[in-house]
Amino acid sequence: MSQMDLPPYATTGQKIWHYTFYVICGLIFFFLIAPILVIIPLSFNAEDFFTFTPEMLAFDPEGYSLKHYRDFFTNPDWQQAMWNSIKIAPAATFLSVSLGTLAAVGLSQDHVPFRRAIMAILISPMIVPLIISAAGMYFFYSRIGLQGTYFGVVLAHAALGIPFVIITVTATLVGFDRSLTRAAANLGANPVTTFFKVQMPLILPGVISGGLFAFITSFDEVVVVLFVGSANQQTLPWQMFTGLREQISPTILAVATILVVISIALLTTVEILRRRSERLRGMTPG
Repeated sequence: MSQMDLPPYATTGQKIWHYTFYVICGLIFFFLIAPILVIIPLSFNAEDFFTFTPEMLAFDPEGYSLKHYRDFFTNPDWQQAMWNSIKIAPAATFLSVSLGTLAAVGLSQDHVPFRRAIMAILISPMIVPLIISAAGMYFFYSRIGLQGTYFGVVLAHAALGIPFVIITVTATLVGFDRSLTRAAANLGANPVTTFFKVQMPLILPGVISGGLFAFITSFDEVVVVLFVGSANQQTLPWQMFTGLREQISPTILAVATILVVISIALLTTVEILRRRSERLRGMTPG
């Protein structure tokens, strides 16, 4: 730890709290990361168990296997669930990014009435308990014929992803120089050209970050799809949930490991984009 973390004139109590704070943060981090550290090695278990075998504890190569990963890539049920997720998540992400970006840009204008109320309504899916949103979507979709359809699931996941896009794009627009759009308008550019040629390149990191969050939300979501989907729209999280209820298969651990790797890759991309966005706005990446 560098000396810059603690001022030289700090009192004994401040020093104790300083190091105690780091210990508390470390314990919280361990508490959050421990389940992942357990799941990943168990996914390579050569036996059909959810526990560490003596061979695994002894680091015997015979105790490790890729059989559960092979089962995931060869089992038709898992493959169908994977393709459903691959079809639903990108479509929901596209809708979330399109509608969320337009909403964020519109609500960033000072002349828009009731901006705060509209913003609260748009980000409410992040606040309202998911089971309530799912039940409401189920009753609404049942009346208009969207329950049990791919389009219905895509719309439901898009509604869950839009708040993430609005928040990230709005944060990016905070440092946006409005004089650039006025200059483009003075030079004869119409609003659409101004948006795509001037505004979009500068807010693109925020748009992509929001899209990645929306994609993760759709790809990992299980509650809403249980309500508004049918057996034909069974996604990976739904298949995992069903497997835990009906048959305990270690293949679930392999799928969980794959999803963790995908999430880490996407979140790393989000962090890179965040730093790039701060550099574009003249800020020091933190």
